[in-house]
Amino acid sequence: MHQIPFLLLDIDGVLIPFPAQDKSTPATHTRHQVQVTGYADPICVWLNPEHGPLMADAINTGLVRPMWCTSWRIDAPRLIGPLLGLPAFEHIELPRPAITTSHPDGYLWKRDHAERWLADSPVVWIDDDFTPLDHQWAADRTAAGRATLLVEPDPHAGLQPEHVTTALEWAIDLASSKEAA
Repeated sequence: MHQIPFLLLDIDGVLIPFPAQDKSTPATHTRHQVQVTGYADPICVWLNPEHGPLMADAINTGLVRPMWCTSWRIDAPRLIGPLLGLPAFEHIELPRPAITTSHPDGYLWKRDHAERWLADSPVVWIDDDFTPLDHQWAADRTAAGRATLLVEPDPHAGLQPEHVTTALEWAIDLASSKEAA
C-alpha cells in the first residue's frame, strides 16, 4: 500500500496574491479584514472565493493530505481556511526566525522545518517562493525515494486551477507507480 502524499499549502503569494506594481489585486479576489494573532489592528487580505471549492475538491479526492505550511501558522486554519470554506486541517508549526529575506541560506526558510516534519513522507508543496536550491532539494529527495513535487504559482496571480491539476495528476501517477511496484 502506498503512502498518501502531503499537500503543503502556503498562503501569501498563493491564496493571497501580492499586489501588482500599481497596487492592484486580481479582480477575482475579495477583500476581507482579519484579526491576526499578535497584531493590534485587523489587516486586509484578498482571497479568491473560487479557491475554497477548488481546494476542497482536491482534498476530497483522497489523493493528498492537506497541511498548511505558512508563516500564518495557527491563523491559517483559524482565519484563512474558514473564509474560503475549507475543511479544517492542521498546520506545520513554523518558528518565527529573525530574518530579512525568505532565503537566508539561498533557499526557502521554511524548507528545513518542513523536511524535518515530513521525514520520509511524499509531498507536493505549493508555494510561490522556491529557489533553484529548493528545486534541487526536491530532485534529490525524489531520487532518494521520497517523492517530492514543488508547484510554484506567480505571486501576483496566485493559485490557478492548473496548479491543483498538476498536484493531483502527480499524486495519481505516484499512486499508480506504487501499485505497480
